[in-house]
Amino acid sequence: MARPNVVVITGASAGVGRATALAFARRGSALGLLARDTGALTEVKAEVEAAGGRAVMVPTDVADCDEVEAAADEVEDAFGPIDAWINNAMATIYAPLLEIGPEEFRRATEVTYLGVVHGTMAALKRMKPRNAGSIVQVGSALAFQGIPLQAPYCGAKFAIRGFTHSVRAELRHDRSRVHVGLVHLPAVNTPQFDWGLNRLPKKAQPVPPIYQPEVPARAIVWAARHRRRELWVGASTVQLVLASRLAPWLLERMLAHKTWSGQMRDEPADPARPSNLYTPVHGLHATHGSFDRQARESSPQLWLAMNRTWLVPLVLLPSLGILVWFLA
Repeated sequence: MARPNVVVITGASAGVGRATALAFARRGSALGLLARDTGALTEVKAEVEAAGGRAVMVPTDVADCDEVEAAADEVEDAFGPIDAWINNAMATIYAPLLEIGPEEFRRATEVTYLGVVHGTMAALKRMKPRNAGSIVQVGSALAFQGIPLQAPYCGAKFAIRGFTHSVRAELRHDRSRVHVGLVHLPAVNTPQFDWGLNRLPKKAQPVPPIYQPEVPARAIVWAARHRRRELWVGASTVQLVLASRLAPWLLERMLAHKTWSGQMRDEPADPARPSNLYTPVHGLHATHGSFDRQARESSPQLWLAMNRTWLVPLVLLPSLGILVWFLA
């Protein structure tokens, strides 16, 4: 697929979305930046333009389908047809299920899951008539195996997989050239752990190993340009996905203990700290979170996954030659 020129990114104000916007900007793309916080979007727009891209910022709550549709119109009015749409926006709650209110659970699901549905609808409405375009759903290793204390997020990521598989089947039936890919992420050093709704006794943290946002950003940009159904980011994602298929009962038992304490820092939580579930938390938007010292800046596994097309023949051809020589 040709390099996307016009790209929409939801959740563009921080973390993986912000890193992805900058990665596209370095390739000269024109970007539609969607998020709720106008001040943060202004910062990202300036960073994108400094990196060589162009941008229009559209304050948008992805849980509102009408706002997403209006945002898509605004981006196309500014830059022309959308080539790639990145569904990245998310919200989460750190708490046992019975400490989450029904409205809170609904809101987290509307942002994380329905935000993807709304984005996909807006993208397909424009891409299908042109029979071209790429949609990238930002998934998670937790779309294959849920962990305790994040039921809304895990449930939404599972739902995104099923939704995407259904949409792909419809596109295949229609012989459409529009591509929908899934990029599944590991734990990432983003601000979500400092502004997500937290009812744990301690401050929240990602379960190690932790990766810098630039790592999944590289995967997302690559996925927007290649017709790969799924791309797993990080060895930990591969391990979790494979373990969930081979021994789910054993994995569940291990994660029940490891990820309970593993999601908490050795610092007491501040119950008065604001969360971004319903409204943005101003002043905390950034690409990186609080875990720079622990976060990895690269993933050999991702490099192998992105280059498997030529690596597999490179490995197999010598083996085939030896076999032919032996049988001759």
